[in-house]
Amino acid sequence: MSDKKKSRLSMLDGLAQAGASAPPAPMMSSNRALRSARDAVDGINVWELDPDSIANRRVQDRMELGDVSDLRQNIETNGQTVPILVRRDPKDPEKYLLVYGARRLAAIRESDKVTKVRALVASMSDEAAMRAQMAENADRRDLTFIEKAFYAYQLIEVGFGTQSEVAEMLNVTKSWISMSQNIMRLLGPELVQIIGPAPGVGRPRWDALAQALDGRFNSRAPVIEAAEDAASRIASDEAAGKTLAKEPSVLIFEALERLARGPKRKPIVPVKTTLKINGEKAGSLARTAKGVAIDLDDPRFANWMQNHAEPILEELYARWREDIE
Repeated sequence: MSDKKKSRLSMLDGLAQAGASAPPAPMMSSNRALRSARDAVDGINVWELDPDSIANRRVQDRMELGDVSDLRQNIETNGQTVPILVRRDPKDPEKYLLVYGARRLAAIRESDKVTKVRALVASMSDEAAMRAQMAENADRRDLTFIEKAFYAYQLIEVGFGTQSEVAEMLNVTKSWISMSQNIMRLLGPELVQIIGPAPGVGRPRWDALAQALDGRFNSRAPVIEAAEDAASRIASDEAAGKTLAKEPSVLIFEALERLARGPKRKPIVPVKTTLKINGEKAGSLARTAKGVAIDLDDPRFANWMQNHAEPILEELYARWREDIE
């Protein structure tokens, strides 16, 4: 075997697991996934592809690609030394889907000097591609706590694996997954994305923020609004040329920490009201901390209400909007 081919095989040991033709296998460790890459790659060839022929439809693992100008300059000066990994788009044989290498792809797309991206082309199923992406992420050290938590949250939400399986592939403990997913549930993915990666902010501060905000607000709406306002102010400062004291996402996070230190919400005291139809008791309505609960005495009427709740609610909502406008 030539030295060049040995070098390529060694490089492939740092790539992802695949095997679309094989039946679904149990969740494997990242090391085993990486070692099986050579079976998926077309003839161990590095192809030169048009960057525009590659689409990125992966589960989001990095909230922000960040500034790729340094990477672009390095590729322009020294060439792209590490290929990205793609697979053929099953819906279009002339197109490819990114498995990993998003920053390298973005850097080349920004370049006026480099017009082709070097890529290994693998034959992989959706599941195999996701496993490869996870395996590549397992060895990365630049993902922040919340980026990794958000990635795990998405994988579990799309049904890729159980908490134990995702923990194995991300090289974390099951308890880490459990704690991080509780933070994601309390904050919600929308708010987490507005805040951003927040480098340097670890799990204890994220957990404290999630618990504090949950204890103060009945919904995420005012918190999301506060985060968007903070992000807008920070973006305006950047546009005006002001020097930021910290990374923007950290500043947004700290703005929400200050918000969370405000007074806690007052508990809602449940109030129960008797409902009457034609002057006779028909049930009751209770206002609770979580919303409104209606209890109907006639089970037949309750069944009918259950079947027609949505159009009735839409009508009541329209009437409410008319009253407040």
